[in-house]
Amino acid sequence: MSTADILPFFRAWIRNPLQVAAVAPSGSAVSSLMVQGITSKSGPVIELGPGTGVFTRALLKRGVRQQDLTLVEYGSEFIPLLQQRFPGARVLWMDAAWLHREKLFEGAPVGAVVSGLGLLTMPQEKVAAILRGAFFYLRPGGAFYQITYGPHCPVPDAILDRLGLQAACIGKTFRNLPPASVYRISRCPLR
Repeated sequence: MSTADILPFFRAWIRNPLQVAAVAPSGSAVSSLMVQGITSKSGPVIELGPGTGVFTRALLKRGVRQQDLTLVEYGSEFIPLLQQRFPGARVLWMDAAWLHREKLFEGAPVGAVVSGLGLLTMPQEKVAAILRGAFFYLRPGGAFYQITYGPHCPVPDAILDRLGLQAACIGKTFRNLPPASVYRISRCPLR
């Protein structure tokens, strides 16, 4: 992680700590956890809250092409940085809760959604809107990957149940500031 990543991230956190969930960009250990189940065949991929692009770089290392990335960022200070670093990706300045309002794709072609959003600080209805929008685009078998700094899944069971989703912790790392866990959220199997 370079100073070029830390300074803009820290400044954004100082301005709005509830919007930027961590004091520094995620490190390589949690980035590897976030993308371990994603390959070039997963594309297209939506990334929510890419910030400085730490997970974006990890996705590229896993073989996802820039053209297959849609980066959804609410923090305007990160938009020029993302456009410069990932010129082949589609970079959208919008709230992730608006996913269902936008026409990002025809049908449901997306294989994965990677989220660096601070769901723990959001109202439950906003969390539900984000998941509803993401799963609108996710194809069968696709998954939503979520980082958290809390001890449990950041999506309450009531929301998971209401949306027909299940969550499983796929890993934890203490080699991150702060220590983090990653959850894979997917559709419940049909019974």
